[in-house]
Amino acid sequence: MATAKTSPRKRAKAKPLKSSASKAKSPAKLPISKDWTTRTHRGVTVLQSTALNKIPWLVHGFSTRPGGVSEIDNEKVLNLGAVEWDKRENVEENKRRFQSALGAEKLEFVSLHQIHSDVVRIFDATTSTAKQCKGDALATDRPGLLLGVRTADCSPILVVDPKKRVVAAIHAGWRGTLARIVVKTIGQMQMEFKSNPKDMLAAIGPTIGGCCYEVGTEVAADFSAKFSNASEFFDELRTGDEPNPLQWLNMMPPGHQPPPKKVLLDLKKANQLQLLEAGLREQNIFVTDLCTSCHVSHLFSYRKESTTSGRLLSVIALRR
Repeated sequence: MATAKTSPRKRAKAKPLKSSASKAKSPAKLPISKDWTTRTHRGVTVLQSTALNKIPWLVHGFSTRPGGVSEIDNEKVLNLGAVEWDKRENVEENKRRFQSALGAEKLEFVSLHQIHSDVVRIFDATTSTAKQCKGDALATDRPGLLLGVRTADCSPILVVDPKKRVVAAIHAGWRGTLARIVVKTIGQMQMEFKSNPKDMLAAIGPTIGGCCYEVGTEVAADFSAKFSNASEFFDELRTGDEPNPLQWLNMMPPGHQPPPKKVLLDLKKANQLQLLEAGLREQNIFVTDLCTSCHVSHLFSYRKESTTSGRLLSVIALRR
């Protein structure tokens, strides 16, 4: 054990340790699967779906943490949402840098006041984009509109219909997922633009994973009441109604047993299954492995960082 306690003097002289310390200052490369790619422009790294990248008239991307002018604990970050610790002018500059990294400087940015709902907003040729309205999904067939949703653990989902040239951006937290916002967005695209789900492609971006997203058993009970396949969303489907043998083993009277365990919810899987339910082909759905909570050096996670967390921005647009 004594060898583990290297003196400060020896640490300072040890070249290997100096080298590893300098490497620690810059995070390792973002770990992504073969269906995903990154592009970096002036320090801003954007995550993109390889399949969506093949569509020449489409702009899309999921933001990451580095490359901005906002500051958290002496770290410069690309915060893209309104938070108490950051200034509005910083967020605007970060947004300019993000759009520049996408080559989308001339596109008109459109977002919603997100309320964890199933409200879908359609932006057509007659829609005014001047005033921000409430909702959690946007869709349009208008070239030049950059649709965006902000997240810090929830699922950002980008959808494109290459045949009708329609795009959508969806914010799906557990409440929106429970309300089937993905299915309702696909339904709106069918009604408003005559889109066929079998023609659509969808990308689910960085989300808190089933490895980290603890929720109460009451949330599991809500999902169980509305989804026949709810057991596929959770590591262990416990609704809080199960008999608790500890109550009797510990000789504790009814009403005083230990509270039921929390469960882990996989938001990405829940929304992937909703896309399938809505009619998309499995091979046209692309889900990143990245968990916001596991990769806070590259992403933001409200669950991990609480009020010091920033916001990620996911966008999609038709080029003019």
